[in-house]
Amino acid sequence: MDITFIVSFITCIIFLLIFGKTLLFPMKKIIYLVLHSLLGGVIIWIINIVGTSFGFHIGLNVISAILVGLLGIPGAILLILLKIFCGIG
Repeated sequence: MDITFIVSFITCIIFLLIFGKTLLFPMKKIIYLVLHSLLGGVIIWIINIVGTSFGFHIGLNVISAILVGLLGIPGAILLILLKIFCGIG
């Protein structure tokens, strides 16, 4: 085997490891955002099921799901308060 082949092989492996780590970090953030947005949608859906007996409904859309997904319970409370006081939601 030629020394240039070995050096280029090792260089490619190092490059792939560095490049793979830089792509892995944004993928974790994207997966986090998607999973929490789905959870936020489920929370809004539960609020709507409970709220139907009171005539209360929050629109389930991407923005509200992301808001509740990122902020959690405080985000759901924020949407409820916006709906009650401002009629937004």
